[in-house]
Amino acid sequence: MKSAVVVFPGSNRDRDMLYALELVTGEKPVAVWHQDTELPNVDLVVLPGGFSYGDYLRCGAIAGRSPILTEVSRFAEGGQMVLGVCNGFQILTETGLLPGALMRNADLKFVCKEVKLQTVNTQTPFSSAFEKDQIWRCPVAHHDGNYFVDPETLKRLEGDGRVVFRYAEGTNPNSSINDIAGIVSPAGNVLGMMPHPEDLVEPAQGGTDGRRLFESLMQTFMMV
Repeated sequence: MKSAVVVFPGSNRDRDMLYALELVTGEKPVAVWHQDTELPNVDLVVLPGGFSYGDYLRCGAIAGRSPILTEVSRFAEGGQMVLGVCNGFQILTETGLLPGALMRNADLKFVCKEVKLQTVNTQTPFSSAFEKDQIWRCPVAHHDGNYFVDPETLKRLEGDGRVVFRYAEGTNPNSSINDIAGIVSPAGNVLGMMPHPEDLVEPAQGGTDGRRLFESLMQTFMMV
């Protein structure tokens, strides 16, 4: 599985993501600068975590208007896989590839700790290696992770099974509506999530729970 990671000014989890992808897939990902206007020939594009443009205006607002995002949008609209983690999730909502917005955490504090996630939908390319309702550990590190969406859109998200991950066992660190930690696009090929699965993929990091997300993607491409 060939992959690319888009790098913005202020990205700080891009190298973590590049490492995790190479570790699990066995193929070296390509780092793509945000000012580039073309994507390489890949199967997956990742928007990593960090503080693109210092989170000025709104988190992800400036990055969402970077030249490469035009190509990322076309890539996604063509049915290809896009993953946005933390700041990447914020960028996906800014571009309209995913609905809703990521607001300030309810306690107005930056949170950096481990939470527990529940996989509520295993029928996506990002979650097929998980068991239904599986509880797993995952780190978070964000100040604006409070996912919010209007009631009508929330009803569609829930009804269509587009909520993939929830914060479990009272570990919601930001008061996201319905404990939502990750959602997919209507076609299921774009996932946005606030927690960082790339930071729990080998024993040296304290566990391997996050590997299953990348293994899910590998399973998807092996079946194509």
